[in-house]
Amino acid sequence: MRTLYPALNPYDRHNLAVDPLHTLHIEECGNPHGIPALFLHGGPGGGCSEVHRRFFDPQHYRIILFDQRGCGRSTPHAELRENTTDHLLSDIERIRQLLGIDRWLLFGGSWGSTLALAYAEQRPEQVLGLVLRGIFLCRDEDIEWFYQTGANRLFPDYWEDFVRPVPKSERGEMVKAYYRLLTGDDAKLRRQAAHAWSEWEGRTATLRPDRATRDFFTQPAVALSMARIECHYFSHHAFLEPNQLLERAHRLIEIPGVIVHGRYDSICPVDQAFALKKAWPQGRLIIVPDASHAATEPGTVSALVEATDDFAGRL
Repeated sequence: MRTLYPALNPYDRHNLAVDPLHTLHIEECGNPHGIPALFLHGGPGGGCSEVHRRFFDPQHYRIILFDQRGCGRSTPHAELRENTTDHLLSDIERIRQLLGIDRWLLFGGSWGSTLALAYAEQRPEQVLGLVLRGIFLCRDEDIEWFYQTGANRLFPDYWEDFVRPVPKSERGEMVKAYYRLLTGDDAKLRRQAAHAWSEWEGRTATLRPDRATRDFFTQPAVALSMARIECHYFSHHAFLEPNQLLERAHRLIEIPGVIVHGRYDSICPVDQAFALKKAWPQGRLIIVPDASHAATEPGTVSALVEATDDFAGRL
């Protein structure tokens, strides 16, 4: 069983103004002359943390992390204007050019897998390989499963807390109702809604109850950016065409990859990973038998570290 690499600090940081409104926080870790690897965090709106640096061997990788628009150390915080999937894809390309990288490995989990797939399908010539975890295809049915009907039947007690901020008359369209709360003028209601939205995700992300995961999701700054930005994206079909990622998967034919997915993932059920594997045979599917959605569950950590080590040997 593999574990995370030891903690490490960045050797360089950048602040990139991608437009008059948004400035991105970028950090580089590991070996400046190593294999370039871009870490794409989840959410959208989750931001990067120190643990994300540790999925890569720092002797072999030039590890690049950035906080996507509106979250983490990027500014302005929880901003929804000029924040769409196309903006994020453009940001990734700006970062590649800024750092003078020709081709890189993409590592993404949950929403990070969505973004990695969308970028690789748009620019396959820039991608050395893909390491994907907790596949999120961002179809309407995938959003419906977690925020309307599906996961609520697995966690009815947690669901009660999730729906509590929403008037009963609006609970037939939970994403729409939360969007109204999270973008309203009442700051107290925004904070309460953000906490409930993010706590629902934090509570259900692991197979075994994990207080640290829940606490991370419910930190006020994390909760606000994640809830507002996720709800913004999900209210707009993730700014993707229907079934876009699967229909364009043929563009990945020259790209090797690993797909890691927890058997008991209740946020993004494993059928999404199975569908991706069928559309992209070059992706090797690993179903972790004792894991849910979080990247930090032991079996998932082991599979992801093995994947990056394998790519280090091949590349």
